[in-house]
Order: sequence, then structure tokens, then C-alpha cells
Amino acid sequence: MKVLFELYIQQFKTTLATMFAYRASLLIWTIGQVLEPLVYLIVWSLVSTASGGSVGGYTANQFAAYFIILMLVNQVTYTWVMYVFEYRIREGTFSSTLLKPVHPIHSDIADNVSSKLITTPFMILVAVVLTALFHPSLSPTIWAIALLFPALVLAFAIRFLLEWTLAQSAFWTTRVGAVNQIYFVLMLFLSGQFAPLTLFPFPVQIVSYILPFRWLISYPVELVSGKLTLNEAFIGLGVQVAWLLVSYVLFRIVWRAGVKIYSAVGA
Repeated sequence: MKVLFELYIQQFKTTLATMFAYRASLLIWTIGQVLEPLVYLIVWSLVSTASGGSVGGYTANQFAAYFIILMLVNQVTYTWVMYVFEYRIREGTFSSTLLKPVHPIHSDIADNVSSKLITTPFMILVAVVLTALFHPSLSPTIWAIALLFPALVLAFAIRFLLEWTLAQSAFWTTRVGAVNQIYFVLMLFLSGQFAPLTLFPFPVQIVSYILPFRWLISYPVELVSGKLTLNEAFIGLGVQVAWLLVSYVLFRIVWRAGVKIYSAVGA
């Protein structure tokens, strides 16, 4: 544990220095994190207004609250490993990573957390501005606020492990762009990023309950939005814990199998 702690401290320092060196790239990435929920916020608010004031039980102000919270939840839980893992395999840079005495996932965790430390203040500022512009309707309970932190931690852990596991398909296929696109389309619709899941047909809602996507983004958003009862909130935490265990087991199985057949394509 001491070695891992020192590793994370040094990785944080290195990553933070890198982030500050490439401020423009980081800013562009962060703006991308803002634009998507902002577009959905505007569209659904207009649809709600044109439909007589509400759609699926959401008023324009409630849509504003939903997508502003979603923007912040996505900021906390997103990872970028699926974008870079293929490059590591294809260019052979992963070989040097395997020579290190610790698992490469620790470096990625430190990188992701470091980037969030830098970009989250900007996202909070954007959320404040959007709140002033769109007047979201939000009144979370005390217990919902208390449960938000463990819900976000579990959501990040599940999403990170799932995406790290899926990214390892590059061990077998080298190019995983199609796999990534399928994953991101499913994430867009089944995690509530495109619209609240209650607006989808009932069969889609059932699928979202079974698959992990809802528990990565929609569940924390619904928690803060006041859409869940206390019992539903605890059930959600239980489902998150179950998916965390499943994600970890899958990660270990795929990692052991992938390393055995790994070959550095670009080396």
C-alpha cells in the first residue's frame, strides 16, 4: 500500500504538469463535455414548452436541473482509456508499461483523477452560469445528498473497470473503433445522457435496469433530482456494488487472457 500511495503521488504530479503544459487541449476536451448536455438541455426544454409545459413529467426547469446535474456527474465518472488503449497496443508503447512493477491500471486511475482535479472547477463554474440562465427546479433531500458521494464513487469505479476491460479487446483485434462506437451509442441512450430514461418505452427502461449504463450516470442524477424514494436509492447502491464486483471479475479475467496473447504491433 505504501508503494502504491507513493506511486499515485508521483503520478499525480507528473499528470498535473502534463495537463498544465497542454492547457489548450484540455480546454477543448472540457468544452466538449459541456456542449453535449447543453444541446440536450436546450432541445428538451423547448420540447417541454411546446408541449404545454411538460414532457413525461418534466417541466423545462426540471429538464434544466436534470442536464446540469448530468453534466457534473459525467464529469466525475468519465474516463478516456478507450480512446488511448488501442494506440498503446498498435504502436507498441504498452511493452514498456508491462515492464513496470505495478499494474498499468494504477497509472490510468491517477491520470483520470488528476484531470478531474483541474477541470472540475471549470465545470462547476459552467453549472453556476447555466443555473443563472435556465433557472433549474431542484430540491434534493438531505439523505439524497448524503448518498450522492458513495453513488458517484461507485459509478466512477464501475465505469472505469468496464471501459478498461472493453478497451483490452485491442489485445485481440488491434483496432477497436467499431467496438467503442457501439459502446458509446449504448451509453448515450441507456445511461440517460440523451434524455431521462422515464421518457423511453418501458422495454428500453427494463433493459437499462439490467445493463450497467443506468447505474453509471442516470442513477446519481435521479438521486439528486429527487426522482427516487429512499428505498429505491438503497437498491441502486446495492446494484452498483454488484456491478462493481462483476466489473472487477471481468477485468481480471480479460487482463490475464489478453496479456498472454499480447504482441506489440508497432514495436
